[in-house]
Amino acid sequence: MAKWTAKHEAPEPLEGPVVATVTGGTILWFALFLVQLPFYGWFADRGQLWWVWTCAAGGFLGLIGIWYVRGREAALKRHAAAAEQAGPPQQEGRA
Repeated sequence: MAKWTAKHEAPEPLEGPVVATVTGGTILWFALFLVQLPFYGWFADRGQLWWVWTCAAGGFLGLIGIWYVRGREAALKRHAAAAEQAGPPQQEGRA
């Protein structure tokens, strides 16, 4: 059996509004948690409390995600600014 090798290069990763996407998802998790709170007893009676706590965990993990992607976005901007300020890379001539 021959080893599989790719026939073309992998595409560049997609960049988009990452901070907005993570923030929107976090808001959605917290909203779902708040909507389920009035039905806490109903979920408890049926042994389905994990639904409520999954939404709470999603919201809190989303807060960590927001912190992470904001830092990543700032680092990418700093790197782009430093690269722009340095100018194009200079090649050394060989004698």
